[in-house]
Order: sequence, then C-alpha cells, then structure tokens
Amino acid sequence: MYEMKPEYFTGIDFIDEEHTKLFAIANECYDLLTNQFIEDMYDYILKVINELKDYTKYHFNHEEEYMKSIGYKKFLSHKVEHNDFIEKINSIDYEHIDNNQKDALLKLLDFLTAWLVNHILKQDTVIGK
Repeated sequence: MYEMKPEYFTGIDFIDEEHTKLFAIANECYDLLTNQFIEDMYDYILKVINELKDYTKYHFNHEEEYMKSIGYKKFLSHKVEHNDFIEKINSIDYEHIDNNQKDALLKLLDFLTAWLVNHILKQDTVIGK
C-alpha cells in the first residue's frame, strides 16, 4: 500500500533507500491493521513502533550529517521537523494502544502517511536540488 513513488525521490541514493525503508515500516503497520488472524496485536504494534524509533533516529542522523556536509541552508528548520517527529513517536500512549489497538494503528498510519509524504515532498526533495 505504501511505496516510494517517483515524486518522492531526492536523487540522493542513500536518502531514497532509507525513505523506502520508512515506507516499508508504514506497510508493516498497515499489514497489522488488516490482519484478521492476530487478536492481540499489542506486542506487534510495539515492535513496529520501536523499529520506527530506531530507524528514524538512524535515518535522521544520516540525513542531517549529509545536510551539514553540503552546507544546506535550511538545516535547522529541517532538524526541527525531525525532532518534532521523534517527539510525536516518543509521546505515544501505550495504554491507549493496549485498549484500542485498531484505533491506535489507524492514528499511527495517518500520522506516518501525512508526515512521510509531506516531509519528503516539501523538505527532503529540496535537499537534492
């Protein structure tokens, strides 16, 4: 369901590969949401959230180092967006997830979809230019 479309590519290979991985993590959320065979998804949801936390930390650091290396002028505002993402993921209410698993997955997917698409299209593609 979630994929790297041509308009999401920055022209910077490692960034595009890492974005592809972020879309794959979003797909894991979608797969959980549509899986009819897992009654209690709590542990699976936590696994995806932890993977998202770890991978975004890796990706953001990698991307930020690259921006610094090329003297990217919008580095600070870009870093603020990364920090906002991390803050949002770190503020996830685990009790809500336990009590409302499908709703929690829907909210996570809405957030990921909006953030990934908007951030990549409006911020990251500019880095490659």
